[in-house]
Amino acid sequence: MREYTTYSDFFPYYLQEHAKLETRLFHYTGSILAISVLVYALATQNWWLLLAVPLSGYFFAWVSHAFIEKNKPATFTYPLWSLRGDYHMLFLALTGKLDRALQRAGVAPPAAE
Repeated sequence: MREYTTYSDFFPYYLQEHAKLETRLFHYTGSILAISVLVYALATQNWWLLLAVPLSGYFFAWVSHAFIEKNKPATFTYPLWSLRGDYHMLFLALTGKLDRALQRAGVAPPAAE
């Protein structure tokens, strides 16, 4: 794996490591669950639940890399950029802009998967 010095260089690689739709769906589930747990922990002031925020997000991501994508999660090498990439990818998916970003990154569009 090449070394990345900027997030803008890293993000296309991140998308390539999430080429399969199923992997991305697992990531979306984990990301949305992590946000939900965070909001619930803050609303109820149950501070122990804050421990579940990263667990809920990373569980789905790591399972998808192990069993679907069959690659090493970028989190191990680029933890903060990977976290940012999770939410960047989710935002692009929710706004209908992910297909274009995937194509620019050299990932086949979902119809071709």
